[in-house]
Formats: sequence, C-alpha cells, structure tokens
Amino acid sequence: MAETSELPKTPTEVMEKVTESFETAAKEFDALKFDAEVPESVRSMAETTINQTREAYERGKEALDESIDALERSFDAAGHGATAFNRKLIDIAQRNLNSSFDFAKSLAGAKTLAEVVGLQSAYIRSQFEVFAGQATEIQELTKKIASDTSEPLKDQMSKSFEAVSKKA
Repeated sequence: MAETSELPKTPTEVMEKVTESFETAAKEFDALKFDAEVPESVRSMAETTINQTREAYERGKEALDESIDALERSFDAAGHGATAFNRKLIDIAQRNLNSSFDFAKSLAGAKTLAEVVGLQSAYIRSQFEVFAGQATEIQELTKKIASDTSEPLKDQMSKSFEAVSKKA
C-alpha cells in the first residue's frame, strides 16, 4: 500500500499526494460497505423500545415538572412565612418597647421608693405573662410556617406514591 517514493518537494506535490491517499482510502472504504437488510423483527423491536422509552421519558418529565412546581410552592410559602415571622418579631419588639416607655413614665411619676418598688414588681410580673404570651405567638406562627412550607411537598409525595401504586 505505501510506496517508497521520494517525499514531495512542492506544495502542489503535497496536495497531489494527499488527494491520492484520500482517494485510495475512499475506494477501500467503499469496498467494505454492506448492503444488508435489517430483519423486520429487529426493526419492530427497535420501534417498540423507542416508543416505550419516549413514554417513560414523558412520565418522568411530567413527574419532574410536578416536583419542581411543588418545590416552587414550598419556597413561596417559606418566603411568605419568613416575612410573617419578621413582622411578628417587629410587632413584639414594638409592643415591648411601648410597654417599657409606659413603665418608665410611671416610674417618673412615682413619689416614694415604696411606690417605685411596687411599680417595678407589677411591671416584672406583667412582663413575664407578656413574654409567655409572645412565646406562644411565635411558637404558633412557627408551626404554621412549617406546615405551610411542607404541605406542597407532602401533597406531591402522596401523588407520586399513588401514581406508583396504580402502576404496580
């Protein structure tokens, strides 16, 4: 196949040598090709496999789209929950600050040490009750946020398990 001739000396000779080599390789490749027919059973099996793969892909894509939608709803609920939580904390802080100002004003109006001590004792007792109530408010809001955030995911999981159960 390889000739032991001299190396080409000019660009034209190089191009002629490359063209000759390409044409020789193309002829050899053409000699190798077959003209065989694919049996009907193989074509049928390939077509069935392609159809089944496409159906599986569509089901998987549908499930993925539904899962992404559930995640988006969950993230949306988490965002709303975070906003509500922040607003609740700000509201509690404002109430506590107003209560402190009211306490300071009442202290400023006290005439005796006994009156100051009485006002302080009453304020501390009321603040313990207020703080307990505020802790309950925060706890309830946190539960609601957790529930609202997880609900879309729980719903999607239930739908997915139902779909798998029906196919099984």
